Amino acid sequence: MIQRRSALKGMIAAPFMLAPDLVRAAEKDHARLAISDIELTHVRVNRRGNWLLPRLKTASGLTGLGDASHSPNDAQCIAFLKQYLDLMRGRSVFDIEWFRRAAASIRAQNGGISRLTPAVVAASGFEQCMWDLQGKALGLPAHDLFGGRIQQRIRLYANINRSTDERSPDGFAANAQRAVDAGFDAIKLASFDGMPRDAADRTKREASTQLGLDCAKAVRDVIGPGRDLLVDAHSNFGLEDGLDLAKRFEPLDLYWLEEVCPAQPLTNLAAINNAAKMPTAGGESIQGVHGFYPYIQAKAADIVMPDVKYTGGMLELKKIAAMAEGAGLMMSPHGPASPVGNATAAHVAVTAPNFEILEFSFGEVPWRAELVNPPERVDQGSLILPDQPGIGYSINEKIAAKYAV
Repeated sequence: MIQRRSALKGMIAAPFMLAPDLVRAAEKDHARLAISDIELTHVRVNRRGNWLLPRLKTASGLTGLGDASHSPNDAQCIAFLKQYLDLMRGRSVFDIEWFRRAAASIRAQNGGISRLTPAVVAASGFEQCMWDLQGKALGLPAHDLFGGRIQQRIRLYANINRSTDERSPDGFAANAQRAVDAGFDAIKLASFDGMPRDAADRTKREASTQLGLDCAKAVRDVIGPGRDLLVDAHSNFGLEDGLDLAKRFEPLDLYWLEEVCPAQPLTNLAAINNAAKMPTAGGESIQGVHGFYPYIQAKAADIVMPDVKYTGGMLELKKIAAMAEGAGLMMSPHGPASPVGNATAAHVAVTAPNFEILEFSFGEVPWRAELVNPPERVDQGSLILPDQPGIGYSINEKIAAKYAV
């Protein structure tokens, strides 16, 4: 028995001793798929933030895209992307779990893992690049690397909030009409962004609350009863006011009510979720499985909203979706992102049995679709993924140069 174990141990330790051709092939592939450099595409969008798109390169010149937009500080995010390159230079594009653990240590040393930082957004974008590279190396669309596509339609909701400058019922209604005309059948707004921070000023807070409700009602009137209305409260309420808000929204037949109050304490969100007649959603800035586990366990929302740019990347998104599935919850990726960010989230979402709907930032820039090759396709409120290896896109250099930061 001891001799047999020793023989097996020797075979495992040197599996290619009898196949030198395989050794040479493996060494060649490693060199070809070793991470070597990074390029950055940084384009100006609007006052709410620009798009920062890392492009990771291998020694053979293969490139992979990701989205590291909307961190608290783009300059710091770029610095962390370069730090991750130093960490990963010479390693294989397949070393995702190794990178995931190594990046977690850097993130913990630079702002921790309980709040959104440039370090985590950079790690998320870097990891997306690695999956794009894997798909291209294997000649497969990225969703085939996550279990295969089971969702045929990638339904989108038009987030009109970022492109609505006139923060009034008429302003939101006009933008909602544009989204309907573009073929969307689900519309989201965040009409409480002007809430006064002083909770003691009840008069001003009530006036702002009523204005937010009036904006949502104006959008409902425009889109009619046959389309879906989503409202994001952006954590502007406490428990009692949040419970009242959910009650006041009942006549508008919401598809969901999102992030009424801050994530801490989770008991507040759970209480609102339990009392609300409509579904609730949230979790956009939570990082990783460790962050989402207590959120899901507390029943803080009916629909979890991990953001592929914030939570750690595509693998983390897949793990969170599976964790939510086990708890009987739906998953709807957050992401007012570039076409690249939307595609990376979509490639994971189409493999998830509990995928609900994907966010689409509507109307921010007229050249959005043209930023990538082939151009981003949205048809009647659905995202059509390109049928090419990886995430399926390359950067349109002419557009990127025209709108460069």
